[in-house]
Amino acid sequence: MSNKLYTYGIVEQEGLELDVEGVGGAESIYTVDYRALSAVVSDIDTTDPERTDDAVEAHNDVLQRVLEYDGGRTIVPMSFGMAFKNGRTLKGVLRGAQRALRSTLNDIDSTVELGVKVIDSGEDETAEEIAQAGMTDRLSEASINETENDLFSDRLIVNKSYLVDREHRDEFDAAIDTIRSAHDDVTVQYTGPWPPYNFVDIHIGTDQQRGGR
Repeated sequence: MSNKLYTYGIVEQEGLELDVEGVGGAESIYTVDYRALSAVVSDIDTTDPERTDDAVEAHNDVLQRVLEYDGGRTIVPMSFGMAFKNGRTLKGVLRGAQRALRSTLNDIDSTVELGVKVIDSGEDETAEEIAQAGMTDRLSEASINETENDLFSDRLIVNKSYLVDREHRDEFDAAIDTIRSAHDDVTVQYTGPWPPYNFVDIHIGTDQQRGGR
């Protein structure tokens, strides 16, 4: 069996038992531990995995399972393609990034990322009128942090990611329902929960881990 390790993310140290297929068809998802940190990994035969739709889906599936594991777990997600030649190399990287990882785990503890897009139908209310209505104020109040994403269409009024405490998820859901009820002329696309990709900004080895599924 190859001892190269594909890495999905970092959690507080613990053993995980996940029934999910990993990148490259890996059947076993396990952890490599360094002090209080655990890297969620699987075996792989290369340190440069090909980025295919199936591989990206497998990467995301593992992260989702960790996020939902035993009532929910906090994970610092890695971008696709992070692989190491052996456990010793991986532990060296964890050692070097230990302080940043611990800080990030504290910052995102017990949280999930939720995505919100608001699309203007173009019928009655203008984008400016909708924005002035403060439709996202309740979302901001029910979240810990938020990021602005690209408005890649003229009809896209809001495109944000929110960091939400699991215990306040019901409040955030209620705010989404309020927006939908108050604005008939928009479509609200609500996605998640995701690992907090857009709220992670740390250096792992020579590569920077920054948001982006």
